[in-house]
This record gives sequence, structure tokens and C-alpha cells, in this order.
Amino acid sequence: MPRIVVKRIYEPPDTGDGCRVLVDRLWPRGLSREKAAIDHWLKDLAPSNELRRWYGHDPDKWDEFRRRYRAELDANPSVLEPLLQLIRTEPVTCLLFSSRNETHNNAVALAEFLREQ
Repeated sequence: MPRIVVKRIYEPPDTGDGCRVLVDRLWPRGLSREKAAIDHWLKDLAPSNELRRWYGHDPDKWDEFRRRYRAELDANPSVLEPLLQLIRTEPVTCLLFSSRNETHNNAVALAEFLREQ
């Protein structure tokens, strides 16, 4: 599997990013599409609104959030297909997120899920 990088979307794009994929359901606040420099926005790959609201970026809920998010991905594997197609063609895929928490967010959980597949 190609290397998967997780990066906060507010960080400037880097030449080593490869294909930049936003995996949040909501567009990041205060960021123009030009500055975001994304190649794809796969909002259907983000956690459901219900799960996102329940989690609320609370690190104490991290393990349960990952379990529930994986269950959502397992229940709807078709949402993964666009990303898997990109991963097959790009040497580096950069999963972008907007959360302030850089270690407990859906992009980190998604990257872990992909590496285990």
C-alpha cells in the first residue's frame, strides 16, 4: 500500500503531499478552496453526523469513536472505493482534516483502518 500521510488542512501544501484528499464532512472554516489546494473532497467517507456530534473530539471517547467509525466503514464499503482507487494510482495520499486535535480525529482513524486492511 502506498504511504498515507495525515495532515491538518490549515498547514500549507507541500510537494511531498501527493494526492490531497479532504475527508471531513464539513468544509473547513475560513479556508478558501484555492488555499486548501485539495485534489478531492470525499465527504461521504467522513463519520456520520451522529457519530461526529457524539464524539465531539473528546479524547476520552477516542477508542469508542474508532470502533464506531470502523463499524460505519465496514457497513458501507462502497464509500471507501473512491479513496482506494486513488491509493492505487498515487504514490502518496495525504488525508486532510480540519480538527484542532492532530492525534484524535477521523483522518487518523481512517489511516489506521486503511493500513490494517
